[in-house]
Amino acid sequence: MTPEDIILSPVLTEKGYDGIATKKYTFRVKRDANKTQIKIAVEKMFSVKVKSVNTVSLPGKLKRMGRNEGYTPATKKAVIQLTDDSKPIEFFSSLS
Repeated sequence: MTPEDIILSPVLTEKGYDGIATKKYTFRVKRDANKTQIKIAVEKMFSVKVKSVNTVSLPGKLKRMGRNEGYTPATKKAVIQLTDDSKPIEFFSSLS
């Protein structure tokens, strides 16, 4: 798998914005990717040094539309903590 297959998109929420100052970045990642694969993918894509990776698997929510019901897709998020001597990710620097 290439890094582009593992890192799907950044998570741009209020809680995600709060972590930018301390070099914590949140991404939506592929569900079957493990922490080691996520770490390597972030280091290759953004040329940074990763200190830690925390992941959370989010199950799909039950949604109804009239009498029909179904589940939204399950997703996985990864919170990336960069080392102190690492440079920040340029994509997020314009947002803070």
